Order: sequence, then structure tokens, then C-alpha cells
Amino acid sequence: MVAFGKKLKENQIEEWREYYINYKLLKKKLNEYKRQIEVGAENQHHVLMDFSRMLDTQIERIVCFLIQQQGRLASRLLNLGEQHDVVSQRSDGYTISELREAYKAVGQDLLDLLFFVDINATGLRKILKKFDKRFGSRFADYYVKTRANHPYSQLRQVFKHVGIEAVVGAISRNLADLQNQEGNYISIYDQPALSYPDPVVDSINAAVNKLSNSTNFLEYLGKHAFIIQEEYPSPSPSAESCSMEQNYHFMSLLLNLVNTFLYMVNTYIIVPTADNYSLSLGAAATVCGVVIGSMAIAQVFSSVYFSAWSNRSYCRPLLFSSIVLLLGNTLYALAYDLNSISVLLIGRLCCGLGSARAVNRRYISDCVPLKLRMQASAGFVSASALGMACGPALACLFQTNFKIYNLTFNQDTLPGWFMALSWLLYLIWLWISFREPALKIQAIVPQRVNSECSTESGFTQPLLLKQEAEHQKDSEREVEDWDEDSEKSHEPVSSIMSAYRLLTPSVKVQLFIYFMLKYAMEILLAESSIITEYYFIWSTSSVAIFLACLGLTVLPVNVIIGNYITNIFEERQVLLASEIMVCVGILLSFNILVPYSVPQYVGSALITFVSAEVLEGVNLSLLSRVMSSRLSRGTYNGGLLSTEAGTLARVIADGTITLTGYFSETTLLNTTLIPSLFICISSIIATFFTYNSLY
Repeated sequence: MVAFGKKLKENQIEEWREYYINYKLLKKKLNEYKRQIEVGAENQHHVLMDFSRMLDTQIERIVCFLIQQQGRLASRLLNLGEQHDVVSQRSDGYTISELREAYKAVGQDLLDLLFFVDINATGLRKILKKFDKRFGSRFADYYVKTRANHPYSQLRQVFKHVGIEAVVGAISRNLADLQNQEGNYISIYDQPALSYPDPVVDSINAAVNKLSNSTNFLEYLGKHAFIIQEEYPSPSPSAESCSMEQNYHFMSLLLNLVNTFLYMVNTYIIVPTADNYSLSLGAAATVCGVVIGSMAIAQVFSSVYFSAWSNRSYCRPLLFSSIVLLLGNTLYALAYDLNSISVLLIGRLCCGLGSARAVNRRYISDCVPLKLRMQASAGFVSASALGMACGPALACLFQTNFKIYNLTFNQDTLPGWFMALSWLLYLIWLWISFREPALKIQAIVPQRVNSECSTESGFTQPLLLKQEAEHQKDSEREVEDWDEDSEKSHEPVSSIMSAYRLLTPSVKVQLFIYFMLKYAMEILLAESSIITEYYFIWSTSSVAIFLACLGLTVLPVNVIIGNYITNIFEERQVLLASEIMVCVGILLSFNILVPYSVPQYVGSALITFVSAEVLEGVNLSLLSRVMSSRLSRGTYNGGLLSTEAGTLARVIADGTITLTGYFSETTLLNTTLIPSLFICISSIIATFFTYNSLY
């Protein structure tokens, strides 16, 4: 991954060079501030004010140039508009073709301007994050709060690209008008699907959507996978992109998605029957919390070694995962006839040790071409959502009881036998069809030595010039030593502690929010069979149908959020609103004063679950934005950190259910909801403290 400073330099338009953010100067200034504070020559308040003025000057230059270029584009469009009127009356096909190319040329220049805005906005976000990390302050929060909400805000011009949409609209409308030479007017406003299908217009729309964080259903769903996309596009295909094109194998991708689906089915297929299974083995019903949570406990460790294993291979960890899951489900099913709760728990632990979601995610990130990565990410999330819904639904079908030899097949054991057979068939398919992609090997390229700068000629240089050059190199090296954008520090982190040191307050809050939503969802799902049986005397089939219906809400909710809500409101606004709705759902779940009813339980569960699903999408999207780029690849990546946070939440939630039920099942509902409420309120407060850093 190329450092931002180098990427900025490589992708600058030469004649616009003086109008880009001076990222190198700002980095050096931070280094000077640090030295001055250490020797007592400056105080932090003066540093904040001085750096604010520097940023204001930089942003003003960017914005004034942006307005100037918009004006030039608008003038060209006005001239083309006059020619358009003449052409529409003459119906000269050759002239129409020329006019169309002229509009495309304006569109290409607009695309350059959008890229100019994008790379400057990225630079501003990075330098604000760098300041906070360097000085341990909340400067980004102060700067955004004082600048973004001011009526004369120039910051909004950069981040919200005010006025550019009008130019985009003019180009798109006129190209659509010129599309049909016979005079049939096609309006992009009345019939947007019939807009002019042109690569330039498509690129412009994609750039505008990226700047405004506008999404469609596919893009929004893909964010749930937390597979970090490139921050800024490359003007030409890189060697890495070409390598991905060669490595891409559709069947291997499909096998990864099937693995994701089956694992989620495996996770939730036992939820409706875990309490009955525990009772049949002589344990308390609330031991279902440990039965369900044991899979998550093992996943805490499996996520790390699978992530590390995927650095060397993708096929072998998937084979190992399938074998372990086959063994785990077989043990889970045999526990009934062996009358052993220990065998049951060992079986579920084996299932958790077979969690290869880290491999599935890494395969998409490393082996799927960029143009298909969003679709693959959406497929990863869809497979997870469908597996979550299918698991309880399949449990509903296993309402039978028979024996073959000494093996019992009933509602408790059939989930284990079914999943064991599924993993066996998957293992055979994987062995036959998966194609191991070529590993990325970084070649060591020897440095080219300039004959004019050889050792012998070095002795002929004046000593003073050599000393100045060395001093300049030392100065630059000193800046790079702490710069997270240097080539060395841009490499993936090598340990969990290194990853932890890169977590800024904003990242920690987003991980805490992820922990909160997974905790709330696990409490809701894992104790559903106990709660519904205690209060409403629901059968296993009723619980299974209820959980399946909850799972089926995932995709429709994401359609609404991805296509509409996130395009109307900022992601940070949706984040905060979703947290509040999760809190409302938890509050409505309490059994206080009035008798507990089915509408209350179902309604509160639906609010909690749907709000948590909405929250997950925007949370992971914001997390990818505020997280260091060093956490986008490697073993200890952002996906692993979020997975560990979510898995730890599930472990604690399942443990809470078992521990609470050990003392009293009558107060299980309220007692398990209290920690959820406390964690949710804490996350809302933490969000307020970092709200402006999410701008």
C-alpha cells in the first residue's frame, strides 16, 4: 500500500500543484510543534491556534481554486448550451457527435476536479487524525465543530462539494438529450434509468457518491463485511490489480461464500433447541448460554490463527475448518446418546475452532478484483444474513424422533447430524473445486547506483555540501520516524499490541459500539427460547419461526437504509439515531408492573434487532474511515479487531445468561437486560464525545 504523501505527489495534476493541500509541510510543522513543546518553547493552546490558522489558509486556497474551476466549467457549459440549441434545430448528425464529445470533455475535466476534492479531503482527514495521535488531544473535534457548522464554512465546500452537483446534472442532462438524434426528449429527471449510458458519466457519479458517502443497497451491504476499499482511485491499473485479475477464480469465491453461509447456519441452528438439549442431559435450561457461547469462546482464538494462516494459504485453512466442524457437529449429535454435557460442549468448542470467517474475508480482500470486490463483500454479508435466518428455520423442520441402531435422531440431535453431513459434502466440493491463488511475494529489487554518485566521486564533493545533504537526510528521516504514512510504517502491523497502539479514541468508540450491538443481539437471540417458554409457553417450532423472521428482516432493512436513509442523513447521524433506537428497544423489553405480553416482547425484539442491524452497517463504515490504513491488511487487521470485539461480546452475553439463570430463572429477563442498557447508554455518551471526529 502506497503512503498518502507519495500517492498525493504521484496523482497531482501538474498545473494545479500549488493548490493541493501541502501535506508534507503540515507534517513537518507537527514535528516542530512537538520539539517546541518538549523544550517548553510553546504551549499546547498556542499550537492549536497556530495550526488552525495554517489549516484555514490551506482550505481557503483549495476552496477558492475549486470555485474558480467550477466557474470555468459553468462557462463552458453555457457556451455548449448555445451550440446545443442551434444543433437541435439543424439536426446535423456530425455536429451532434462533436457536441457530445465536447460535453464528455467537460465531464472528464469535472472528474479531474472531483479527484482534486477527494484527495484534499482525504489529506485533511489524515492530518487531523495525525495531530490527535501525535499530541493526544481532541483537535479534530474542536476544528470540525468550530468550522463545519459556521455559516461561512469553507470546510463544507471540501467535504460536501457544494455546487458540483449542478455541473454534474447539466452534463448528464445534455448528454441524455443528445442520445436520441430523432428528437425524442429523454429527461434524466422523469426517467433516470434512461440517462445517457456513458463511462465518463458513470465515473462522475461514482466519484460524487464517494465524496458524499452516498450508497446504494449493494454498496451499503458490502460495508457490513468490513473489507476496506481503496481510499482514492488509481489513474491506471496497478500491478497488484493485474495480479488479482489473474488470481480470481469464481468457484473459489463461491466456496468461500458457501463456507460463510454454512457457518452461520451452524451457529444459529441450535438456538431454538439448546435449552431442551441441556435439560435432557440433566443440566439447567440456562446452560444453553454456555452451549451457544462455547462456539464464540473458541472463535476468539480461531480468528487469530486463521487470519495468520491465510497469509500462507487459503485452501488448507478451509479444509481444516471443514474437518473440525464435521467432527464438532458429530460430537454435538452423539452427546445425547452418550448422555454427556461435556461431549456436547466439546462439540460446540470444536465448531468454534473451525470458524474460518477471517479466511473468507481475507480471500475477498486479497484475491477478488477491485471492480468485483463490493459485490463479493455484499455476497459475504448476504450469505451471513441468510445463514442466520435459515438456521432456526431448519431447526423448525426437525420435529421428529426415531432411532437407527443406537443413534437417536430428534429435534436436539438432528441439527448436529444435518450440519455434519453438510460439512462433509462441502469438504468434498472444496477438495475438488478450490483453486489456491498465487501468494504475493514481494521481490527484493536491488537499488540502482548512479555511476556519477559512486563512492570514489563522493570523495571529490565539498565537505560542506556533503554535511548539508546528510543533515537534510537526517531531518527528513526524523520526520518519517514518527510518520504513519512512511513506507515502513505503512506496512501491516505485526502484533496485537502494535494494532492496539494505532487505535485512536474514535476507533475505540466504534469498536465499543460494535461490542454493544453484538452484546444486545446475543442476549436477545440466545435467551429467546427460555424467555418465550417461561412467559408464553412457546413450542420449539414457534421460537424457530420467530428467530427466522428476525433474520429475514436483515436484507429488506438494508435495502431501505442503503438506498434512502444514508443518502438523506450523514452516517454519524444514522449511527447516533440507531444507538438510541437500540436503547429504546432494550427499555421496552423490561418486564415491569404490567403482565408481560407477546406484542411487547415481539415489538421490542424487532426494534432492538433491526436497529442493531442498521447500526452495524454505519458503524463498520465509519470504523473503516477513522481506522489507520495499516490495519487494512495483514494478520492483525481491522476486520480481525472488529470480529474479536463482537465475539467477546457474544461470549460475555452468553455467560451472563447462564450465570443469571443459575441464581434465578424468574428474574432472567430483567437481570440480563440491565448490562445491555448500561453498555448502550455508555456507547451513546462516548459517541457524543467523538461525534465531530466522524465528519
